[in-house]
Amino acid sequence: MTTTRLPLKATALLAGLVLAALTGCGAADKGPAEALGTKGPAAPVKAVPAAPPGLAGMPPLLDPNDVYAADRPNKLSPVVKDFPSRVYVPNTSSNTVSVIDPVTYKVIDTIPVGIQPQHVVPSWDMKTLWVNNNRGHTLTPINPATGEAGKPVEVHDPYNLYFTPNGKYAVVMASMDKELVFRDPHTMDRVKTVPVTCFGVNHADFSADGRYFIVSCEFSGELLKVDTEKMEVVGQQKLPFEGAMPQDVKVSPDGKTFYVADMMAHGMWVLGGDKFETPKLLPTGKGCHGLYVGRDSKEMYVSNRGEGSVSVFDFTQNKLTKKWELPDGGSPDMGGVSADGKVLWLSGRYNSEVYAIDTTTGKQLARIPVGSGPHGLAVYPQPGRYSLGHTGIFR
Repeated sequence: MTTTRLPLKATALLAGLVLAALTGCGAADKGPAEALGTKGPAAPVKAVPAAPPGLAGMPPLLDPNDVYAADRPNKLSPVVKDFPSRVYVPNTSSNTVSVIDPVTYKVIDTIPVGIQPQHVVPSWDMKTLWVNNNRGHTLTPINPATGEAGKPVEVHDPYNLYFTPNGKYAVVMASMDKELVFRDPHTMDRVKTVPVTCFGVNHADFSADGRYFIVSCEFSGELLKVDTEKMEVVGQQKLPFEGAMPQDVKVSPDGKTFYVADMMAHGMWVLGGDKFETPKLLPTGKGCHGLYVGRDSKEMYVSNRGEGSVSVFDFTQNKLTKKWELPDGGSPDMGGVSADGKVLWLSGRYNSEVYAIDTTTGKQLARIPVGSGPHGLAVYPQPGRYSLGHTGIFR
């Protein structure tokens, strides 16, 4: 085979042409070289910050924009769907729990418990109702399937009870002991005690990601911010109102805003939990006390214990839209919303009665006599996948 060699001059010329092709036709242009396969300069890659992780082990929200998405009308978990519908009312001065049939509006049972029961609290797994016997220093378990009480468990100063969103710990609000006590959620054995410098820790709610919770301190007018995983207080502030007495705490559906009822400031404190900035006051009514979100996540019912009324706050409009007055007055305190979302149940703290209120019209449906000093009643069962505690905060 004969190979034809190009003259040296031709070889040099061909090499030059190849080099020109590789370096691009616009070599004379002073602008940046084009990226291969594009029609212009390559766009710089922007770093996207990773979203902060949620609390380890917490079930993910059904809707990242609505922490209450699992609480839709009658959307009962398989765990609770066969439980009879009841309203459990702790009577602080009678040391009993009145059990109401919500269909007949009648008390069908009275359960003796410990001294000064404050709240009836659904467990994280929703299988047990815990009665917080504050001065008796015990928790009485009630089986919601049968309505029967079990053997009390010794727990010191259990004013209120919460559960971390991953179900890892129970958190006892030891009001007089000035402690937050993290316990095993089943045995209630003490895991860690967190002393606090404020007075009267009593109510709380968790951030959307579960990484922290906001706590109200009733007797010193303060708020705490607590790291859930570390079990440490990471923020503390005094409310900007002389004589403030903060009560119930609730987070907004989008998880961005916390609302804190204040019975002496007669309204709700509104603040962003992440920044934990100084809150602003939204007046609602005399003795603002309990906060309960409706089944559609659109409204929140605010009990005004000092004037016998309920204010309705619209989350979308960011304002109060209605006020329902109880006929003949009353002292609406703590409670919850029925599984179908149609009835708001509230204890009448100083009237030895319970109120059933239509959530569409605000009409009082029933006024039911119970024991003395009814307080943190629990409507049960309710929709949701797990309980964060109090009288029923479900997600």
